[in-house]
Amino acid sequence: MLNSIVLDELQSSAESVDLDPEVAATLRDTGLVTVLPAHGGMWTILPAGNVGAVQVGQLLVEVKPKQKVGLSRLLFLLGYAANPGFRPDDVAGVEDTDLFAALGESLARHGLRALDRGALSGYVHVEESLRTVRGRIRVGDQMTRRPGMLLPLEVAYDDFTVDIPENRILRAAVRLMMQVPRLSGDVRWRLAHLDSKLDGVSELRYGVPLPVWTESRLNERYSPALRLAETILRNMSAEAGLGRHSVASFVVNMATVFEDFLTTALKEALNVYPGETVGQYPAFLDEVELHGRTGDRVRMLVDIVHTIGRQPAMVFDAKYKAASPSGAYPNADHYQMLAYCTALEVSRAWLVYAGPGKPRLRRIRNTEVSVVEFPIDLSQTSNDLLITVKSLAESAFNEFWVTRGPGIRSAS
Repeated sequence: MLNSIVLDELQSSAESVDLDPEVAATLRDTGLVTVLPAHGGMWTILPAGNVGAVQVGQLLVEVKPKQKVGLSRLLFLLGYAANPGFRPDDVAGVEDTDLFAALGESLARHGLRALDRGALSGYVHVEESLRTVRGRIRVGDQMTRRPGMLLPLEVAYDDFTVDIPENRILRAAVRLMMQVPRLSGDVRWRLAHLDSKLDGVSELRYGVPLPVWTESRLNERYSPALRLAETILRNMSAEAGLGRHSVASFVVNMATVFEDFLTTALKEALNVYPGETVGQYPAFLDEVELHGRTGDRVRMLVDIVHTIGRQPAMVFDAKYKAASPSGAYPNADHYQMLAYCTALEVSRAWLVYAGPGKPRLRRIRNTEVSVVEFPIDLSQTSNDLLITVKSLAESAFNEFWVTRGPGIRSAS
């Protein structure tokens, strides 16, 4: 019988549970939870700063995001951060129940829909050694690798095959999902049926970067399945057996997810305005020392900076952490934004928090700097999330235009 433990991301206390020491060690190694020994051979399981699910043998441990961010929203944030072409309907219908069951069901449904008319084929460039001529002979490689030899021949040709990036990604995700323990018989059968439809597609080796694919009219029916498959491959792992227990894990850091999503969404929203949006913008807080050494300077990496004419114009910082019970945000965040504004010579910065509420402006005393606290409620629908980010981009650019707009042409 499967035992389940459900924790909230911000939970700070929990009742002790009885665990096998091997299970406790495996849980701790996933990074999803901290596992601490308690009295009487019991263990205390608490969130470790990440969200997701881990299944070890007959134990399923889930850590839910704050604000009741459901699985479909989490998958959208992950998918959009990696690819702004990811659409809300790519995760439509995902149930906010058991994470692995929902992922397996969604992958099976999207995959079968993609392969309804059979596996997609395409041309792949191949370079190999053959005993007959096919395509063209790579003369340079032939002379370098086999001087004076007529056979085998180094040739290059384009092969029309099902072994294309789209099918490799989909099959890799299907095979990974099939290793998850205790999926329903129906889901497992459909995944196996998908795998059989992709016969002849080579396997992706673990740890190798995912092959690149480009959305087009030809692979349009594959897009939802591929985006979900990429999310699974980037964030999930599964082992058929580790010690005496099978293990599956899907673990993400919500602070990183939120920052990556905001960076991508702001780049898209600000793309209609002059300038360029850069994530992890490098800068220094202090001046260059007189003797020229820079190794001990105070370095900064600003979450998001929009530049115009190569000069910083708008500064954004993503903060996933919650506000205090009174609704106040940490003082250190405002110190940080003041430092960014001072070093980058901008008069306004945007602190973007993951949470409900309304924007609030704070003017920093004895300076010309203002900090805008801009909450984004992650429990909104995916479309509303993007609308909110678009509103943020519009507000930031309008503010820039009011304060520095007249010089924009000379700066760009």
